[in-house]
Amino acid sequence: MTKELLEKYLDNRCTSQEVEAILNWMKQESFFSESKRLGKIDWQQFIQEEGNVADEKLDSLLDKIHHKINIENHRAVRAERQRLIGWISRAASVILIPVLAVLFYTISENSRLTTQIATVAVDSLEVIAPVGSRTVVELSDGSVVHLNCGSRIKYPQFFSGSTRDVLLSGEGFFEVAHNPDKPFVVKAGHFDVKALGTVFNVNAYPENSYIATTLVEGKVLLEGTTSSGNMEPIKEMKPGQHVTVEKETGEAETSFGQVEKYIAWTNGKLVFENEPIGEVAERLSRMFNVEIQLDKEIVQYKYTVTFVDEPLFQILELLTVATPINYQVLPRTKNADGTFSKQIIRIEKKR
Repeated sequence: MTKELLEKYLDNRCTSQEVEAILNWMKQESFFSESKRLGKIDWQQFIQEEGNVADEKLDSLLDKIHHKINIENHRAVRAERQRLIGWISRAASVILIPVLAVLFYTISENSRLTTQIATVAVDSLEVIAPVGSRTVVELSDGSVVHLNCGSRIKYPQFFSGSTRDVLLSGEGFFEVAHNPDKPFVVKAGHFDVKALGTVFNVNAYPENSYIATTLVEGKVLLEGTTSSGNMEPIKEMKPGQHVTVEKETGEAETSFGQVEKYIAWTNGKLVFENEPIGEVAERLSRMFNVEIQLDKEIVQYKYTVTFVDEPLFQILELLTVATPINYQVLPRTKNADGTFSKQIIRIEKKR
């Protein structure tokens, strides 16, 4: 299709065969890139020479064009051409019927559409770090969130209101952009962690009996839900402080000076300091997407060790050197739906 033939069509100088060819092109080929390029050039020239068309006129024109396309196959080709000429002429050189709607939305600087887009933009987004992997999210206010294995965060595309609220399930390390007029609030179950601009870690896996917060720099306020449903302060934290709160009782335990231990995961490290084997197994299970079963005879064993991006079985081998344990890898079983069960590793006392 050429621009000359389309101009000939607008001037009512086409033969019946040319009219039929143009109508077929409009229905079948006008969305191709070359056709869109031609339409875009004509549209831009039209705006420069004539000015913008009112929204009401374009809406009316689109309605008529859509209606005309629907009944086109039931009218004679010549009658079709006469009516289309009348409607297309009102849009000057905007000659690509199917492309008109696309051009209207993508090129015309239309304040009504801008408002609609801004309204849609507040929808929530969710990012998930699958079991066995970590991920990093940058929020619209410039804050950065690191998500640990098996964690998820839900947040608005753009923050509105008096606070910047995000929902966390799992563990996240937050580098919050400073904004004294709009506090940053991490909602984790029945607990909130409020900050203005700071760096902190929140451990809030739903299967754990506790929620833990570690403050690296700045200031945060830890709040909990009361029996009446209101939020009340639990602890105003200082840099270097780690607070663990039991979900059932609301009791808080505080420690200082072990910040690296709680945020090392952001750099691919596993840090254990006199940790029971149950805690070690839990973190390994989440990190490597396996199920670790422990024999009751070994629950008293504790470990102080740091692993840096070590594979699972190398970690297990090192544990067997440090303590009298053995591990056994059980074969996966096939489920009824064709999938396979999670890898099970059984750890027991060495005989």
